[in-house]
Amino acid sequence: MNSRERVRRAMHYQSVDKAPLQYYYCPVGYYEHGDKLNQLYSRYPGDFGPFRPMPIPTIPPEHFDQNGRYHEFKTDEWGVTWEYRIYGITGIPYDRPLKSADDIPAYRVPPPELSDPAAFSAFRTEVSSLHQGGYYALGQASSLYERLLHLYGDENVLCDIAADEPEINDLEERLADRGEYNVRKSIEAGCDGIAIGDDYGTEKGMIMNPRRWREFFKPRLRRMLRPAVQAGLDIHCHSCGQILPILEDLREIGVTSIWPQLPAYNMEELAARCRDLGLAVAIHTDRARTMTYGSPSQVRDLVRREFDTFRVLDGGSWFYVEADNGFPFENLQALVETIGQWR
Repeated sequence: MNSRERVRRAMHYQSVDKAPLQYYYCPVGYYEHGDKLNQLYSRYPGDFGPFRPMPIPTIPPEHFDQNGRYHEFKTDEWGVTWEYRIYGITGIPYDRPLKSADDIPAYRVPPPELSDPAAFSAFRTEVSSLHQGGYYALGQASSLYERLLHLYGDENVLCDIAADEPEINDLEERLADRGEYNVRKSIEAGCDGIAIGDDYGTEKGMIMNPRRWREFFKPRLRRMLRPAVQAGLDIHCHSCGQILPILEDLREIGVTSIWPQLPAYNMEELAARCRDLGLAVAIHTDRARTMTYGSPSQVRDLVRREFDTFRVLDGGSWFYVEADNGFPFENLQALVETIGQWR
């Protein structure tokens, strides 16, 4: 069983020869731990692509403030200026292009990433290369909620959604159009699945009433993902926070797996609910507490519990590894080595 077959079986609750493993090579991990991270990851290669040594980041002196702390501003193609205080970690919007609903009609959404012929050609070549190596390939869609927050601000977005204002509905339709284009190009490139992501929850519950989520987001997500569902692709959804009330809705519109924030749930209840729904789960070991403040022994114990709770070898889950800021290297080593042992 090669990596691609292993991931596809896990996505659909079919037994696997060993637990699939996915890495995200987060720059902050390499900034904090250097080449030790390359050496660790190379000993336990994953299933979503071949291991490639990552360069160790260096920060130019001008990106530090007078107190010697990293501090940088960048403006993206959407017109959002970001403030960064932790290298390699997503920043905080400092200035937004949309100050009021009056700004929305004239705002021009950037063209989809895959609309550029050179970018699409490179993407299709990468997908082909992954398949030739026996790996699973994920395509892309578009953020529908977090992009609104970046462009327009939390208070504006949530109030206008609650009031069902026409301007925010128009902007959301345009974001869904953009996402649908990327989905269709991902299908054309030969991807196995589509990755989407929006944080709809807090640590205790959803940010908005589930009924309003179903009215505002669900139809657009369904439309954006429909081509992938019709083509038989997997749909992988990342959402931090507790979103238990809409798991069934996500499954209904074609989502086949989720990447949740596990500490927001009772792990046993989540595993049982997802197994009932046929939603596979990316197991991302508790980053906020155990990986940052726990001991290597606690990390190892939690990985073993995850392995048993999600019945990993029966299919329906895989391990996800990302080196966030503040993780002691000993905890990263315990995480990767224990996953390697229990695979």
